[in-house]
Amino acid sequence: MKKNFRYTLLLLSMLAIAACDEGFDDLNINKTAATSVNPVFSLNNSVINASFVATTVQYEIGVVQQMISPNSGVLTGANFNQDNRDATQASWQRYYRSTIRFAVDVIVATKDQPTRSNLYNMARIWKAHAMMVMTDTYGDVPYFEAGKGYTDQVLLPKYDSQQSIYADIIKELTEATAALDAGKTIETADVLYGGNITQWKKLGNSLLLRAGMRLVKVDAALAQSTVQKAVQGALIDANADNCVIRHDPNYVNGIGQMLNSTEANNFYLAKPFADHLKNTSDPRLGAIAVRYVGVKSGSEQTPAKANIDPAVQVGMPLGLDNSTAVAQATKDGLASFYDYSQVDRTRMVKNTAPMFLVTAAQTQLLLAEAIQRGWATGTIGQVFQKAVRLHMEQCALYDAKSAIASSAIDAYLTANPFDASKALEQINTQYWIASFLNGPEAFANFRRSGFPVLTPNPFPGKAIKGAFIRRLTYPNSEISVNKANVDQAVGRQGADDLDSRVWWDK
Repeated sequence: MKKNFRYTLLLLSMLAIAACDEGFDDLNINKTAATSVNPVFSLNNSVINASFVATTVQYEIGVVQQMISPNSGVLTGANFNQDNRDATQASWQRYYRSTIRFAVDVIVATKDQPTRSNLYNMARIWKAHAMMVMTDTYGDVPYFEAGKGYTDQVLLPKYDSQQSIYADIIKELTEATAALDAGKTIETADVLYGGNITQWKKLGNSLLLRAGMRLVKVDAALAQSTVQKAVQGALIDANADNCVIRHDPNYVNGIGQMLNSTEANNFYLAKPFADHLKNTSDPRLGAIAVRYVGVKSGSEQTPAKANIDPAVQVGMPLGLDNSTAVAQATKDGLASFYDYSQVDRTRMVKNTAPMFLVTAAQTQLLLAEAIQRGWATGTIGQVFQKAVRLHMEQCALYDAKSAIASSAIDAYLTANPFDASKALEQINTQYWIASFLNGPEAFANFRRSGFPVLTPNPFPGKAIKGAFIRRLTYPNSEISVNKANVDQAVGRQGADDLDSRVWWDK
């Protein structure tokens, strides 16, 4: 009897456990968790992560002599013409881990979805832009296998030659731009243009123009055919169509964040840039610069000491460290090196300042050069002046206090007329100004065009053999985990240093 009772208890216990388990799996499923992501949101993630990292101030913006720091340590870079791989890797990591990865995810997700063809082609255009930034900055980089760690488990991507990368970028921009169709699904959640097909087409054509002009020294025939293809379509020709990343208090401008926090007192407008603006009575100096007059320390840089009058601005000479900068400041009649001019961190590099990637001013300047080379039609002087005006008007988009009056723009254009005998120099010097704060583009166009004419940084302890840094070095993380592919790229391109030239930089 006792034995039967035990069996009965055991059976009842098992039934109770089974009853408790019934529905257990359903109870542990989160009914509100997303099981898939709309790929347009992945594209948005790719777009916002294309905003440039703070270290572009150390290298690309420093190489083209627009901003400079006299300090070493973590800030070492173009200020001393030395290799600081903690800084040179920052753009690589941001773009490959986020911008390129998410663009590739969108391409994979939408390739076989006819109803999302516009999104598919938008992602192709965006990936082309991101890859142009990478290959222009580093040279040979992972391209065809880039971003495939998640989709194809390609964890050690091979590096492709820049020549092959550019061939495919041109193909992708040409095909994707042509395939955009306003009659198909409009991706209104797109954070860049709200799915506006006309604006995306203008971006695609403008990037194609940029890609073509990049090749003028290495393959003039391909450069010409690419430019001619680009100008057949509509280009970005108004600031309303600018490719711009907008920031807010939650998603801040990386350069602004750095210059408003740890390095607020450590970067200054470089003398070549400040002097050019001042010597030509360029009203953009007033939109860009601030000088904390008479201060002797960073803590004294208070709003009460701020002066944005162009007449008082003084750029910091290159080649100084934080010791020799003291003597130079005295020589320049300043209270200390903290008395040199800076980019105004309450206006142009505030935390919420926009980041401009492809603009009407840049695009129209490239069009002016295309006209000068006989690759496009138009009145070069008019296009040139339009481009300068566009950039001056763009200044107001950083902050209302950086707005430039139309009368000041007119006065500048009258005093600095287009000179056909100096066309390339004038166009590309203006491109230098129009690309301020877009370090990768200013750096690329300086190497491509040779303008503006800059005197090499005279710092005595430079680590480069040539006059200027020509590329950034590969990340140590790549060298440690993907060494075979890095070595193959180095064997093809040249030493992994700041002197080696990328393919188109001949």
